[in-house]
Amino acid sequence: MDRFKISVIDDEPIVCREIKRGLSKENYDVETFADAESGLSAFERESFDLVLCDLRLPGLGGQDVLKHIRMHYPHTEVILITGYGSVDSAIEAIRAGAFHYVTKPVKMAEIRLLTKRALDKVALVREREALKEALFAKDRPMEIVGRSKAMNEVFRLIEKVAPLDCTVLIQGESGTGKEMVARALHRRSPRNKGPFVSFNCGGFTEELISNELFGHEKGAFTGANERKIGLLEAAHTGTIFLDEISEMPTPMQVKLLRFVEERVLLRVGGVRPLPVDVRLLAASNQDLADMVKRRAFREDLFYRLNVVGITLPPLRTRRDDIPLLVRHFFDKYSHAFAKEVKGVSSEVMQILSRYPFPGNVRELENIVERAIALSEETEISVRDLPSDLQALSISSLEKNHWLSLEEKEKEYIREVLVQTDYNRNLAAEILGLPRTTLWRKMKRFGLE
Repeated sequence: MDRFKISVIDDEPIVCREIKRGLSKENYDVETFADAESGLSAFERESFDLVLCDLRLPGLGGQDVLKHIRMHYPHTEVILITGYGSVDSAIEAIRAGAFHYVTKPVKMAEIRLLTKRALDKVALVREREALKEALFAKDRPMEIVGRSKAMNEVFRLIEKVAPLDCTVLIQGESGTGKEMVARALHRRSPRNKGPFVSFNCGGFTEELISNELFGHEKGAFTGANERKIGLLEAAHTGTIFLDEISEMPTPMQVKLLRFVEERVLLRVGGVRPLPVDVRLLAASNQDLADMVKRRAFREDLFYRLNVVGITLPPLRTRRDDIPLLVRHFFDKYSHAFAKEVKGVSSEVMQILSRYPFPGNVRELENIVERAIALSEETEISVRDLPSDLQALSISSLEKNHWLSLEEKEKEYIREVLVQTDYNRNLAAEILGLPRTTLWRKMKRFGLE
């Protein structure tokens, strides 16, 4: 999540400097302004989450700033700074929508406390608005949750491509939601009245895949006592989704290519070509373009499948979506399990926001489902998380146990990897380790 932005408006330079110095230490972005006019004009080029404004200013006063912000920037909170003799005016301002007030001379402890409370409110409103947008916006796939820039691009492509009867290749790491995208494409297509048929190509021989996709005639081989309709034929007028297409054996790729080009099939043991009207969607957790370069996947089939490509980002690169997904899965499983769990602790949310999620959204869903199933309180706490996530909590170290030196090393390496988005070269440089040493440690600690 981006750092909170704070505007300080006060005509006393020493007050501006003191507040900026104190709040910058709390990892906030702080800008200062000597008058209301310059402070308000700054909103035209950027947004602020919180404004700390002197009630009495030359020109426009704090009341005018509050009125303008409440009218034009309703999600921005305002804390007024006032002298002792203007407390009554500050109280009136609170009734008009200010978050709170502080009196001069300002005390940084009080400023920090009120700032945190105001920004907690901003974060809560932001999360609720984003959740509504992600779950209820009519122009988005309702079953996919996200608001990050990368996911907005995915949503845009889904809406643009879904009505077209073209082949789509969906790529992304395991657990990023490739089948959900395929189902969203089907639901928004003219074929949505037809069937959606899914088949995973991984772990099967050519003969088994051919039999599953194309079917067979009676007597085609020993044990074929009756005709079997294949999945391609079963998806007639609808959509066929081939997951893990990269695992398909090369000879089977040749047969699939012919079907993609001609849209006719032969059942195993059959002699009569059967036309099939079906839209083909494929997915891979490997880079098919790279596999083509390595001659591990047929180039002609790749280009037939990749008419339009949609790439799903890993969860570690879209951390803004984690609170939305947590809330989505929380609502789903608290209802399914009929548990009286009301929410997730801030410490748990901090841990989840730092965790790299090698299993992506699927892993996050599993973590939330497990936590709700195990929780005995009204709020999910750190002890409801898997042990490796509990180790990320500072308070759990203080309250429960000390980590060994090896565990401490593991957590430090994990944190550097998270902060560098698993850029191993950069992480090795920061850690002062040869790359080969870092890779060995990652393997030993299970951090790959």
